[in-house]
Amino acid sequence: MFAALCVIPLLVLAAPAARAANSVTVYYKPPGSWSTVNVHYAPTGGAWTTVPGVAMTASSCTGWYQKTVDLGTAAGMQVVFTNGSGTWDNNSGANYSVGTGIVAISGGAVSSVEPCSTSATNTATVYYKTSWTTSYLHWAPAGGSWTTAPGVVMDEEACSGWARETVSLGTATGWQATFTNGSGTWDNNAGKNYALGTGVTTVNAGVITANATSPCVTAPADTTAPSTPAGLAATVQNTTVSLTWTASTDNVGVAGYQIIRGGTVLTSSANAYADRGLSARTAYTYTVKAVDAAGNLSAASSAVTVTTGEAAPVTQGEMLGGDPRKDSIYFVLTARFYDGDTGNDRGGSQHVASGNAANNDPMFRGDFQGLVDKLDYIKGLGFSAIWITPVVLNRSDYDYHGYHGWDFYRVDPRLESTGASYQDLINKAHAKGLKIYQDVVYNHSSRWGANGLFTPTVYGVRDSQWSWYYSEKVAGQQYDPLQENAKGYPYNGDLWSGTAPAGNTCPNYGTPTGGKSKEGYTLYNCQWPSPTAKMFPSDLYHQCWIGNWEGEDARSCWLHEDLADFNTENATVQKYLIDAYNKYIDMGVDGFRIDTAVHIPRVTWNRRFLPALHDHLVQKYGAAKADDFYVFGEVAAFVNDKWNRGSVNHSAQFYTWKERKTYSADDATAAIEQFTYENNLGTGNQPTSTNAFLSGNAYHAPDHSQFSGMNIIDMRMHMNFGDAQNAFSNGKDSDDSVNDATYNVVYVDSHDYGPNKSSTRYSGGTDAWAENMSLMWTFRGIPTLYYGSEIEFQAGKQIDCGPTCPLATTGRAYYGDNLTGSVTASDYGVVSSATGNVATTLSKPLVKHLQRLNQIRRAVPALQMGQYSIDGVSGGMAYKRRYTAGGVDSFALITVSGSATFSGIPNGTYVDAVTGDRKVVTGGSLSISLSGKGNLRVYVLDQTGNPAPGKVGADTTYLK
Repeated sequence: MFAALCVIPLLVLAAPAARAANSVTVYYKPPGSWSTVNVHYAPTGGAWTTVPGVAMTASSCTGWYQKTVDLGTAAGMQVVFTNGSGTWDNNSGANYSVGTGIVAISGGAVSSVEPCSTSATNTATVYYKTSWTTSYLHWAPAGGSWTTAPGVVMDEEACSGWARETVSLGTATGWQATFTNGSGTWDNNAGKNYALGTGVTTVNAGVITANATSPCVTAPADTTAPSTPAGLAATVQNTTVSLTWTASTDNVGVAGYQIIRGGTVLTSSANAYADRGLSARTAYTYTVKAVDAAGNLSAASSAVTVTTGEAAPVTQGEMLGGDPRKDSIYFVLTARFYDGDTGNDRGGSQHVASGNAANNDPMFRGDFQGLVDKLDYIKGLGFSAIWITPVVLNRSDYDYHGYHGWDFYRVDPRLESTGASYQDLINKAHAKGLKIYQDVVYNHSSRWGANGLFTPTVYGVRDSQWSWYYSEKVAGQQYDPLQENAKGYPYNGDLWSGTAPAGNTCPNYGTPTGGKSKEGYTLYNCQWPSPTAKMFPSDLYHQCWIGNWEGEDARSCWLHEDLADFNTENATVQKYLIDAYNKYIDMGVDGFRIDTAVHIPRVTWNRRFLPALHDHLVQKYGAAKADDFYVFGEVAAFVNDKWNRGSVNHSAQFYTWKERKTYSADDATAAIEQFTYENNLGTGNQPTSTNAFLSGNAYHAPDHSQFSGMNIIDMRMHMNFGDAQNAFSNGKDSDDSVNDATYNVVYVDSHDYGPNKSSTRYSGGTDAWAENMSLMWTFRGIPTLYYGSEIEFQAGKQIDCGPTCPLATTGRAYYGDNLTGSVTASDYGVVSSATGNVATTLSKPLVKHLQRLNQIRRAVPALQMGQYSIDGVSGGMAYKRRYTAGGVDSFALITVSGSATFSGIPNGTYVDAVTGDRKVVTGGSLSISLSGKGNLRVYVLDQTGNPAPGKVGADTTYLK
């Protein structure tokens, strides 16, 4: 070793011309806990230094260490760093690759600017709004490398709720950033990263504010009042007064408005307000004042006086009531089921582009008249409840499905007809003993906002390119989807402005983006609403895209560009939705299917929406009947496991439980607190229940004291219904974590997905469908069938493609051609007469199977409301069920598609509801021999006072 060291200088002195003068000065900023810093390196093509490398010296730039290395002929080297005590920074195993000259390494980022150099003048400070205990900044200067994940700890002094970090950009003038809690939760701006500049920037709920003031600096007291609202105008519809005015301005910002009606002060965050429920034929005078965040009030606007009209006819109905588990549910997309009135058909702006026009198939085709006309078909199949898609007035280019709500207080006129209003449908369904479950949306409105709450004003121009799209403004004209222009667009003059509206916060309003539409037309900033364009007030709408579908932002960001995400933690939003849906309760609907329930935190459901539902139901029906109103939520967990990727907050069963902790009074704060609390507790510390399970052979009174009020769609069974056995095994595995799984809605596929998140309608074959139905109609839960599945309608077809292909080619195709003709149902599952195509439909083997299953289920209470057990049961899909209450004691032994043996059961006579076979049990055991996929046995204990029904219905292809 010593001899070698002596040789090197001799070589250098002997041949100086052969040696390139390559060197590199490495600057390194270690973690704050390091007191010693060594650099361990290897020139390109050369050997590594001896571990732990060579010591670095403290630089004149505080916090940095430096070392100059002679590279000889090498043009670069590999570098790692260590504190000499076993802690290493090796760039996450990749090492650092550096060249010659100046290299600065900090937090995994590599730059070529000497730290603290006067040439390195560009710095940036970012404040990040967060609820995380620790926040990391993962960043890269423009043209430079990213820090090593998870980045650098944001540990600079800041105020509560904010994290802060300052970075040196060298000569770069921009940089990219993402944020993480260091435990797998990231905010990467929905995959786009945050593009930041120099100076101070704040990032709050996806909104970037450049050249910002520190959110932690107390601003001078604001004593300047906003400008006086101008142009107050009022319109009257029955007993509702709709007010609009020109937005006020303020030196800091307008926080909202006070609407003064007599001695009553109302509030609004936007420059519009709908005053509902006033007295008929009464004069009202209004003025408006603007208020800023400091509480400064403007002068009052000029007054406007209006007189209300006659009260609108009161729409009242009464739900049927009764235990919802007694029902089976038929799910229809109203606009695609049956066309009872062609006068309300509408193709919309995408009629031609989608290919629907070529098929003479407008998107809005089916209607309430069509449902009324075919109620006997649904009852003839054996169903006693109908789940219909949302009925509120929609506003979108392709909104036939109902999930783009714009006016939550009005029924969409494309669904109604003379003599077939929504109220008429409810009343006529009830007259036939059929319940109506209304699909409702609390999470979002259309991209055009919600009428009566807030609607954004977008940029528009009626020039040679865009006059076809933007309606000419007509004073007082409102959106009416029944009035379309030649291109299928209804009036939209209420939505756009050629100049920025007062109070506009959308940057670069009306300036060209540089992009072109598909037609080649100029696109403009603020031409269409989006979550990050600052076109919606943050108190009413969220301002970001979802980045992590199992993260906290799944409740606080938009999930699609057409679905503006309500800030459901805001009291004004809550009231708007609660009052709207109370209207439909008053009409007599029997329950709500809650769309996108998982995108609202459970604590908000439990604090606000569910209690409001219950209180209104109690007021209308009394406490006992109020509980018959059936609420089931779509908590979309598209996984095959019990807990959604380990996130309890995003698992279906989580929503069936009350809160077990008290959170902050502020709903937004409480939502974050609850997410964090339950997430930290994890899957192993969630509540459990025996409500779905028998105790041996005995039924026990269920404990619903911790029930939230929301039941769920059984997402786990749905995801596993590629095979009935798989669905059965997975379903029962989750039941101990559901408050009461006997209330689960169970289906194979829907308008969104097939099993395993398939984008096509179920196509497992008729035998598999028969088996799936036999399981659903006899196992715990409420069986539900998507329209047309009774004849395998559109099996294997893509469920939805938006307007990119004709509806006729999808799983949402029009079903009415299969229903033409007449049909009369004399009972559930019993058709007394049928003619035409509907008679052919009703003759299908799977329809006969479905009818008989409904008949059997209605005859055996244990199949409707019973708890279940597999104790002492052998067989693939075999179980025992019992329901005991109010003088009813129903005990049944069930096996699907295969043989089974039941041990330890009560002695007595058991009668099969499928064949009528009688078996006498004396030794506590019963064996059933069964073959045939989809075939079924339901042996019911024949008891005094609770006799077995005997054979129910006639043999079918599958039940025999």
